[in-house]
Amino acid sequence: MHTLHQLESGQLKGTKTLKLSCGLTHLPQETRTLAQTLEVLDLSGNQLTALPDWMAELTNLRILFCSNNPFTTFPAVLGQCPKLEMIGFKACRLTTVPEGALPPSLRWLTLTDNQITQLPASIGQCTRLQKCLLAGNRLTRLPAEMAQCQHLELLRISANHLTALPDWLFSLPRLSWLAFAGNPCQNAQPLQEHLLEISWEELTFEEQLGEGASGIISRARWHHKPTEQLPAQVAVKVFKGEVTSDGFPQDERQACMAAGDHPNLVQVLGKITQHPAQKQGLVFRLIPQGYRNLGGSPSFETCTRDVFAAGTAFSLQEVLKITSGIGAAAAHLHARHLLHGDLYAHNTLVDDTGHALFGDFGAATLYKNLSTEQAALLERIEVRAFGYLLEDLLTHLAPAEVSQAQALFQLQQACLQPEPLARPGFATISAVLGALAG
Repeated sequence: MHTLHQLESGQLKGTKTLKLSCGLTHLPQETRTLAQTLEVLDLSGNQLTALPDWMAELTNLRILFCSNNPFTTFPAVLGQCPKLEMIGFKACRLTTVPEGALPPSLRWLTLTDNQITQLPASIGQCTRLQKCLLAGNRLTRLPAEMAQCQHLELLRISANHLTALPDWLFSLPRLSWLAFAGNPCQNAQPLQEHLLEISWEELTFEEQLGEGASGIISRARWHHKPTEQLPAQVAVKVFKGEVTSDGFPQDERQACMAAGDHPNLVQVLGKITQHPAQKQGLVFRLIPQGYRNLGGSPSFETCTRDVFAAGTAFSLQEVLKITSGIGAAAAHLHARHLLHGDLYAHNTLVDDTGHALFGDFGAATLYKNLSTEQAALLERIEVRAFGYLLEDLLTHLAPAEVSQAQALFQLQQACLQPEPLARPGFATISAVLGALAG
C-alpha cells in the first residue's frame, strides 16, 4: 500500500504499481507523472465516483482495480487506454456501462455485485476477452454482439434477471467455464431437502481450515455416537449470505445437495440448523490428511488457466488415475443435470496415490429444466474445461512417458474441439479413461 504523501512528494517516480486506499474522492494529478511507467493501478476501497479524462495518458496501464467505490457509471475514459487488459469494479454502485467504455484490449472484466441492467453493444469489439464476471447484477439479456468475443473462456452471469440464454452462447468455440444459476432462465425448483439436520449446538469448532468467497470452512467435532458413515471429526462450511463472483451462496448449497455421493466428490453429511445468526451451513466429511491441491488458481498473466509449481511432474499412472476420477465425477454430476462450472485443478485435491476429490460448487448450476439440446451443449462446454485440465497434466507428464500417452493426447484434442457437439460426452470420456487405467 502506498501513501498520498509518497505520490505527491515524487517518491514513487518510475513505479510500475500504485496502490492507494485513503478515502480518495478524485485521482490525484500527480498520477500523471507516472504515465510512462505505471502498469498496475489499484484504487479499491476509496470514495471515487469518476475518473479524469487524462487517464488516457497512462499508455502503459494494463491492470486497474476500482472495487468498493461508489461509482454509478463506468468511466468512459477507460475505453481510450490502449493497453488496459484487466479491469475490476466489484461491489460498486454501477448502473450504466456507456458505449465504447470497454477498451478493445480487454482480457479480464469484473463487474460483480453492481446494479447494471444492460451491457453496451461495443463489448463485441473486445475480441480478446477471455474472462467476464457479471454475477449479481440486473441484466435481462446479453447483447448479441458478444458473439464476436470468440476468445471468451470463462463467463459468470449468475444472480441476474436473464430470462433466456442466447443461442450464440452455446456455440462459442472456447467457452469452458459457465455459471448462470439464480436467473429466471434456470427455472429450477428448490430441492426437497432430505439432508440430515445437525444442530449448531452439537458442534464444537476447533480451527479454521479455509475461507472462500461464499463462506468459511472449519474443522469441528460433532458430538454424537460416531459411525463409519457419520464420523465425529467433520468439516463445516458456514455461508456468508452475500453474492460472490460465482453467484448466490444458496445456489451453491442447492448444488452441493444435488451432487449426491460419489467416491471422487467431497461428501455432504448434513445441514446446520439453529445457527445463532440464522446462517446456512453444511457439514462435510473431513478430507483425510495427505490430500493437496492439484494446481494453483490462475494468475493475472494466465487469466483463465491454472498454474503449477516449477518442477511439477506427474507419472502416466497418476494422470490416468486423476483424470479417471474427475471424469467419472463429472459424468455423475451431468447425469444429475448439474453443471459444475469451475472444473479446474485448483478445485481438485489429490493424495499420493493419485486419488482425486472434486469440490467447490460455488459456480454450479442445476439445468434439469433446459431443453435436451441445450443440456447436451452445456455438458460439452464443461468437457472443454476437462480438456484443459488434461492438457495441464500432460504438459507436466514425466518426459520418459510421453510416448506412452498418445491415447490421452488424442482424448485431449477431442475435448478441445472448437465445435461443442464434436466433443465427446463425459460418459464416453469416463469409459475411455477407465479402459486406459485398466
